Amino acid sequence: MAPATDQRTAEGGATLVEVCATLAKAGQGRSVKSLSRIGVSIDSELLSKFDSFIAGKGYENRSEAFRDLIRDRLVKSAVISPSALVVGTVTLIYDHHTRLLPEKLTDIQHDHHEVVISTVHAHLDHHNCLEVVVLRGKSKDVQTLADKLISTKGVQHGRLVMSSPNTVAKHSHQYR
Repeated sequence: MAPATDQRTAEGGATLVEVCATLAKAGQGRSVKSLSRIGVSIDSELLSKFDSFIAGKGYENRSEAFRDLIRDRLVKSAVISPSALVVGTVTLIYDHHTRLLPEKLTDIQHDHHEVVISTVHAHLDHHNCLEVVVLRGKSKDVQTLADKLISTKGVQHGRLVMSSPNTVAKHSHQYR
């Protein structure tokens, strides 16, 4: 009988050796060796609140929660630069019966077609619509467009969320 590492699964799947080789290949560019360990001194009460918060969010451990907090602060810092390349979404809620509002919003988007990637439109009820506009470009251009859309008369609520793909850690994804 062949060693256990060479045996196929009962369903005829890959051997353990093949699975390990595939996982190693998929993880190229990101290894455990590239991780750094740090120590953090923190008030016990604050840590207890943090642990409750991250448990509620579904984090399995503090490390991933800390990494997300760090990434979030780095992105917020990066998108401030007017020339930073960013992606973002503008979420708008408005009454589509407001005179010419849907047309105005569409015209503004067409006037900035070099920044607009896509738009998703959803009907919330008989009057209200939700529109999400996906943007990509320089931070100042994305912010300017978002301000125009949000400040358009008749928009009930609007919010811009920007991110900087160049700021977050690079991940190696292999797609087939």
